[in-house]
Amino acid sequence: TSPPSLQVESGADAYNKQGVLKRINFETNKWDIVPDARKILKENAAWILAHSQFKVTVEGHCDERNTEAFNLALGERRANAAKEYLVGLGVPAEKIQTVSYGKARPLCTQHDDACWDQNRRDEFMLQEAK
Repeated sequence: TSPPSLQVESGADAYNKQGVLKRINFETNKWDIVPDARKILKENAAWILAHSQFKVTVEGHCDERNTEAFNLALGERRANAAKEYLVGLGVPAEKIQTVSYGKARPLCTQHDDACWDQNRRDEFMLQEAK
C-alpha cells in the first residue's frame, strides 16, 4: 500500500507548488498571445484536459509602470486573452476563472527591463473542482 502522504501530492496545492502549469509572459502594455506563449498554453490545456478534477484561475499581472487602474485593466485583458486561447484549445470555459492583480504581486522587485519582463505575465493556479 502507498503511504498516505502520496494522496496529498496529487492535490491542487501540490501541483501549483510543482509548477505543472507554466506561466506565460507579455510584451509591454500588450495582451497578445505571442508564439512562445501559444506553445505553453497548448501544454497547459493538454494538462488541464487530462486532469478534469481541477479548475484553473488565470492570474493577470503587470510590471510596476503605469497607474494602478491601467495595470488592473491590462492584467484583466491578459488573463482573458489566455482564457480565450485555452477555450479555443478545448478547455471548457466554466473550468476557467480570471483575476487581475495588476502590479500588486511582482515576481521581481528590481526597477529594470529584465525584472519588468518577468512581471508581465499570466500565472495559472489550480483549484479542486467542486
